[in-house]
Amino acid sequence: MTARILVVDDVETNLRLLEARLTAEYFDVITAQDGATALELCARAQCDIVLLDVVMPGLDGFEVCRRLKADPKTHHIPVIIITALDHPSDRVRGLEAGADDFLTKPVADVALLARVRSLARLKMLGDELRLRAQTTRDIGMSDALADAIADTGDGGRVLLVDDRESSYERIRAALSGCQTVEVETEPHEALFRAAEEDFDVLVVSLSLEGFDALRLCAQIRSLERTRTLPVVLVADPDDNVRVIRGLDVGVNDYLMRPIDPNELIARVRTQVRRRRYTERLRNNFQISMELAVTDDLTGLHNRRYMEMHLQALFDQAAARGRTLSALVVDIDFFKGVNDRYGHDAGDEVLREFSRRLKASVRGIDLAVRLGGEEFVVIMPETDAAVARLVAERIRAKVAAKPFSLGLGRGAIDVTVSVGVATYLSGGDDGAALLKRADVALYRAKSDGRNRVVADAA
Repeated sequence: MTARILVVDDVETNLRLLEARLTAEYFDVITAQDGATALELCARAQCDIVLLDVVMPGLDGFEVCRRLKADPKTHHIPVIIITALDHPSDRVRGLEAGADDFLTKPVADVALLARVRSLARLKMLGDELRLRAQTTRDIGMSDALADAIADTGDGGRVLLVDDRESSYERIRAALSGCQTVEVETEPHEALFRAAEEDFDVLVVSLSLEGFDALRLCAQIRSLERTRTLPVVLVADPDDNVRVIRGLDVGVNDYLMRPIDPNELIARVRTQVRRRRYTERLRNNFQISMELAVTDDLTGLHNRRYMEMHLQALFDQAAARGRTLSALVVDIDFFKGVNDRYGHDAGDEVLREFSRRLKASVRGIDLAVRLGGEEFVVIMPETDAAVARLVAERIRAKVAAKPFSLGLGRGAIDVTVSVGVATYLSGGDDGAALLKRADVALYRAKSDGRNRVVADAA
């Protein structure tokens, strides 16, 4: 795995040292010696991770980090602050500025590279979802990026896995002001809880008695349900090797004892924000997928979805020697509804018709708004006689009760005409089946409407 790393430091020697370390590990490295240049490179999508010094002329590293995280174009770029500042308050200040990690010089090569690789993996996994979120924002959906920027990271649900009472009580006390913390002392039970309940962060003590905490972390990463759940390790000072191993198996962050409460709060907030950001991206991706195949007025599937699935249903029926039927349904005289009562009244009629249509077919049937007032129902494993019964049920349900026009405009009688066609065997395909149902529909209309006509073929 490789990535493009931006190293920002005003000291030439530091730049070249980090560049040599990272290049030797096959990372693509670019450099900047001031904050303004770094912001410009990031805005042009020139990098995957930023390694950022704090003490620089002009914009210091904290301000550069704040600006990166406040801009929707660069918010997603992981930032590691690397500095000689080693006071706990400096770490907290960096994390509160939005940094994904804060490392103190001199940084061991193994620790630096493990952190860079871990963040590069997270960045790569999130890029596609981020692009999907950008698409949904452009068509008016909620802006997951803006939501992430505004998120404080408070109010998350944290599962703390620790079997030492003195340890978990200190951690719970530190986090209880901003997060909801639940303690689990049994690692095996923690795995089940993480998979079955909705947590935002998992905090794991590396010094669990009689159990390898890294095995729990690996199991968390192996389950589909918990694969993206952020994991934070709490380790002792002599556990550096195991911490690095933890980063390799997918741990997101870590703290060393003795724990500074403010740093703990800041790191957990960072993970809560990241979890929510990922969930927003995933939800927007799901919404965008649904929008692509759903008619927004009626909630039925659209023509695109039908075209994607019709031939597959047809091939399945042919392979199994089963029947497949199609209905083409058209609302009679619908143009007159729009002309007389307006398009908003027409929309009410379409929505109510769609509700009655869905109530008349099975869950396995494919109900589609083809366009305008024309609809299609594809019914797997349905012969001609049953298809005609279903078509008649739809026609009767529509005609049985007047349709409300909304806004106190009263109600009107509505009828539909239905064409029915069934695949039996031979040289048929999905398009031909629909064509025969459509021809039957036109016969229903020419015969006086409000009726069902089956294809004679």
